[in-house]
Amino acid sequence: MEKQNLKKGLIFGIFGTVIGGLNPIIANSRPEIIDAYLFAAMTVIVQAIIFFPLMMVERNKLKSDFKNDNITYEEMDSFLNDRWIGDISFLNGYKRNKLLLIFLGIIFGACMILFFIGYQLAGAINGNLVLKTTIFFSLFFGWVILGEKISIRQVIFSIVLFIGLFLAVAHGSFNLIELNIGVLILLSISGIWMFAHCISKPMLDRKEISPIHLSCMRNTISAILLASTYFLFFPLENVNLLLNPIVLFWGILMGTVYGIGLYLWYKVLENIDVSIATIILSANLIVTAFFATLFLGEVFTIFHLIGTILIITSIIIIVNPMKKEELK
Repeated sequence: MEKQNLKKGLIFGIFGTVIGGLNPIIANSRPEIIDAYLFAAMTVIVQAIIFFPLMMVERNKLKSDFKNDNITYEEMDSFLNDRWIGDISFLNGYKRNKLLLIFLGIIFGACMILFFIGYQLAGAINGNLVLKTTIFFSLFFGWVILGEKISIRQVIFSIVLFIGLFLAVAHGSFNLIELNIGVLILLSISGIWMFAHCISKPMLDRKEISPIHLSCMRNTISAILLASTYFLFFPLENVNLLLNPIVLFWGILMGTVYGIGLYLWYKVLENIDVSIATIILSANLIVTAFFATLFLGEVFTIFHLIGTILIITSIIIIVNPMKKEELK
């Protein structure tokens, strides 16, 4: 069974790596008439549409399992109201976290806009390299907010990761003043994303919501926010863009690829350890570099190569289980 799970996890991981590597390619290939705000709105709308049926299937299965005694009260952890049979936390626990979910929807909606702006300014290769710093921010916020421990080895290779990053994006220079503004935007997004994931982790640990349910609600809130505010910043004439089949094609494509990539990530985590999953998906750097060179005309330099090696090596070491001495 364990081998079967590993095999399934690797298959999902391979597909997820390819899909994830295509995100920046699609983002930077879109027609110029599609601004980052509209592109972000369309992306989260499509993601919400993708995750809604997945959420409903998951909820219906949980209700059916509970009704047929396939799962017990203990397995479902806790209840919102003991008087209501079946009103289990994993189905309705999100009601306890409405304000947090709204906050997450606002954060991820804003970050999606910055995501496309950052990639446009930094380039697909540099942008994907920058987003690998999420592993550092995961450690940092896990330590600050959740009280998780960090080993000396993880600190050292977090530094190595940033050395590799700056070597790659600055082409051998370590002058921070000369860094591309897109790099700084994406670096800030990495931090904001992991802060948001960190504050939502207790909600997942308490089984008050599932990852698919969270993704659906988060994207739905982001979609409502971005769609309702778009014309506050852009002229009403832009409504014509929504009637343009080319614009619709790119919006649907971006949302679909992003949504499928996120779903595959969850499927990987269902079957294999998070450390192995993180290592597998870090290889999307190679996918992005290949297609960015082929379709976007970006140049993959020797500094990109060295930086990529340092970053992937650092990720492998950071996410590896700590040695017994370190655990003590």
